Amino acid sequence: MRIIFEKRNTVSKKAIVLVPVVSFLVSLFLIGILLIIFKTNPFLTYASMFIGAFGSWMNFTETLVKAIPLMLTGIGVGLAFRLKFWNIGAEGQLVFGGVVAAWVALFWSPFIPAWMVLPAAMIAGTIAGALWAGIPAVLKVSLGVDETLVSLMLNYVAIMIAQGLYYGPWRDPDGFGFPGTKIFPQSAWLTRFSGRAHYGLVFAIIIGLIMWVILNRTKWGFELKMIGRNPRAASVMGVKIGRNIIIALLVSGGISGLAGVFEVTAISHRLQQGLSMGYGYTAIIVAWMAQLNPIASLFVAILMAGLLVGGDQVQMMMGLPAAMGLVLQGMILFPMLAGSLFTDYKLKVITKNEEASV
Repeated sequence: MRIIFEKRNTVSKKAIVLVPVVSFLVSLFLIGILLIIFKTNPFLTYASMFIGAFGSWMNFTETLVKAIPLMLTGIGVGLAFRLKFWNIGAEGQLVFGGVVAAWVALFWSPFIPAWMVLPAAMIAGTIAGALWAGIPAVLKVSLGVDETLVSLMLNYVAIMIAQGLYYGPWRDPDGFGFPGTKIFPQSAWLTRFSGRAHYGLVFAIIIGLIMWVILNRTKWGFELKMIGRNPRAASVMGVKIGRNIIIALLVSGGISGLAGVFEVTAISHRLQQGLSMGYGYTAIIVAWMAQLNPIASLFVAILMAGLLVGGDQVQMMMGLPAAMGLVLQGMILFPMLAGSLFTDYKLKVITKNEEASV
């Protein structure tokens, strides 16, 4: 007798729902074992994390602050992953979008009407993120270059560009030597609705709804699904593989670039250290937990943001290491990746009699 993985003829709707839930519960169990090793009560730790993230309105608004970029980058990454295009570059796309938005806010605001500054920054940052994602897409389509490595390396290029600017030519001369640009004019500020939580949340929800409609109710969404499942069959059916990959990556990067725009226009109001917070990497977890569903990504992003905010609370209250939040993310990712296998495959037990008949 032996056990094998057998590909499902159709994607199991039951598995789509159960796999993320079971994988997350497995993650909590594994995290609990780790906490016990650190001689920490898992139940008290989880309770402290929940209170830190959702225990008050102020805590919840801070969770939303981190959830908004996770929503956008999660949706963007999920779109690329539908094509089996492994876009690991959302972090760089976010950063580059923020850099270009800062360029508009700092250097174009004196020459355009005040009401146009924020829209111009949003459009420019979105285009910048799209173009940054377009680089690995074009290289993949035209030369067959591996997109995983290229998109990952471009993250560091974007971060170095940002650092070179706010440490160098864009540094505020009146900033007492601290790295960072001048504060943006208020015409480039995105409005906050409570605490630091801002209306980027509305944009994220609208984008999530629009992407769900596009992916599930349009011809283009059907073509993307065909490419992801069987590119050879899609090509035979007349689907333009290369063109669709490039367009999808432009959209993916543009959404991640918009996340960077919101970080500089709504949170920091300048370009400074801290723009790269790892949201683009956490977005991979968001996308997989949401099963690449844009609407589900909105809710999963809140959950992951709660882990980030709650992790800070645990560090202060329970005396755990500062890196524990990142460890928790990793321990959630691996069961999710392993569990996603059961969405497309099922376990089958082959007996000795069946082996003999074969």
